[in-house]
Amino acid sequence: MTGQYQHNIDAKGRLFIPAKLREELGETFYVTVSLTDPCLTVYSEGGWEQLTEKIESLPQAKSRTVRRYVYSNAVKCEPDAQGRILLPQKLRQYAGLEKDVVIAGVSSRAEIWNADKWAALENEEFSPENLAALTEELGI
Repeated sequence: MTGQYQHNIDAKGRLFIPAKLREELGETFYVTVSLTDPCLTVYSEGGWEQLTEKIESLPQAKSRTVRRYVYSNAVKCEPDAQGRILLPQKLRQYAGLEKDVVIAGVSSRAEIWNADKWAALENEEFSPENLAALTEELGI
């Protein structure tokens, strides 16, 4: 998935998912808390199955917390006729989503960010100096 889209969450907690991303995500997809960042992660059904396989392959004793965290906070979404999904209050609160959000395509998934947090991330992590250092470190 690629692209960056700015949208608003309405008073009922609904978020418009851009048509391009809906095509890539499919008719049904999953939204849950991110394992690494203060945002929400969006998986297609296939991506969700891959994540589930990875988590299920981990030793039960070591993965118990991750299982509880990911699955208890996940919602299965089917956009309405206008392309909107309902984001539960708990998920909106976790990611600090109030009104302005950025939906970013991130390879095999999408992320939903508070617009201010995304702007700060862009300023900090996407600087030319930081990107140059990362690409050199990764050998790209």
